[in-house]
Amino acid sequence: MLRIGELAKRADCQVQTIRFYEAEGLLQEPARSEGNFRLYEEHHLERLLFIRRCRSRDMTLDEIRNLLTFRDRPELDCGEVNELVDAHIVQVRSKIRELKALEQQLIELRHSCDTVRSAKECGILHGLAQAL
Repeated sequence: MLRIGELAKRADCQVQTIRFYEAEGLLQEPARSEGNFRLYEEHHLERLLFIRRCRSRDMTLDEIRNLLTFRDRPELDCGEVNELVDAHIVQVRSKIRELKALEQQLIELRHSCDTVRSAKECGILHGLAQAL
């Protein structure tokens, strides 16, 4: 049995993160000690690590909820899991395009001020003051 602080340490996350996942219904509520401390088991750690791995891949809470449904019911076919990941790949590719466009805008902005000048002559500040 693990207390919440030990679970957080083993999962390399904050205690508030664990409470948040419990409130969202992603992590089952643990048993309580006589002193009302949360007591987690190994399956809580495994589930928390699964959630954290999903979050590290920028998956939404709804996507994680869906994946957990399949994880909890291993007899189901994983076609929907594949579809979920395919849709997530499309979203990631879209974000990459947006970030590349942002990078180009920032490069152009940086080129507008290639020498040190007074702030009133700064091309970056002037560029940011203009409407797109």
